[in-house]
Amino acid sequence: MLLVRAPPSPPPLSAATNFPANLERPLRLRGVSSSHAGVATAAAAAKPAASSLGGQKRKQVASVANPLVKHCVKLRLSAAYRRSCRRLLLVGLAPILEVCRFELDAIDYLLLMDGVEVPEALREFSGDVVHVSAAVMKKVSGMQSVDSTEAIAVMHMPNHFRDLGSHEDGDALDGLLSYPKRILVLDGIQDPGNLGTLIRSACAFKWDGVFLLPACCDPFNEKAIRAARGASLQLPIVSGTWHDLHALMTKYGMKMMAGHPESSSDASKGIYSLSKELADSLLNESLCLVLGSEGNGLSAETLQACELVNIPMEGLDTWE
Repeated sequence: MLLVRAPPSPPPLSAATNFPANLERPLRLRGVSSSHAGVATAAAAAKPAASSLGGQKRKQVASVANPLVKHCVKLRLSAAYRRSCRRLLLVGLAPILEVCRFELDAIDYLLLMDGVEVPEALREFSGDVVHVSAAVMKKVSGMQSVDSTEAIAVMHMPNHFRDLGSHEDGDALDGLLSYPKRILVLDGIQDPGNLGTLIRSACAFKWDGVFLLPACCDPFNEKAIRAARGASLQLPIVSGTWHDLHALMTKYGMKMMAGHPESSSDASKGIYSLSKELADSLLNESLCLVLGSEGNGLSAETLQACELVNIPMEGLDTWE
């Protein structure tokens, strides 16, 4: 699998840093976008505490009006903000521990409830540990009860995620996908749990990457990350249009196939049934497999561009 190290975290603040009295005033940095300035403002907003452990910087946040809290809430709610900041939010100890198996250094902040010690599994974490009040934990997590919310982490978005519609990334895929053999293409998958599960499946089968066509939900939505169980932080993920996908397919000579139910009436071409013979014939082919959305199925562009294949399932005709 392709494991790409996340960009280095910004330099930690010294305990002797003098913080401005008005923390609500936006931090203006020359040549830095407002979203990146927001990250810098959040970094300065947590009050340093006297204690430290294993190189960790201990800080304290008690107010929901703190800029760090506002930054975290926007990361949870806004895909556009996540992409502009290149940061994401992990809610809950289980997904954080999954991520730490691969990208411990990618975490900017670890938020813990007041009085809670850093878990033993995270003792090697050397970033900022921010102890927060129950009100702050509820605000950041979006949950009414924080009894099961042991921790929240703010971390860098993986380097191997590309949004081809963004000004920053353009269409630079060089070095991300090198002669791929298998790409999973998702066409309008809107349920975060389903999208995360499909990304995890692609990772489990050792496919080379995932391509998200328009109308897919954000892969770094909190529910999608939880369902992916760390796979979205290991596997190259590209968000783009059919034009971008066609360019990728042409560059690497990839065959296009799409999953399609045999009983559906929206296909004007023949549909292959999945068989051992068909699978064997594709062994040496570079393949993009397109899966459609839960409600609408495959888009018109996919139906036109792809060969269609279904998985025969005995006994289902009795339900029609």
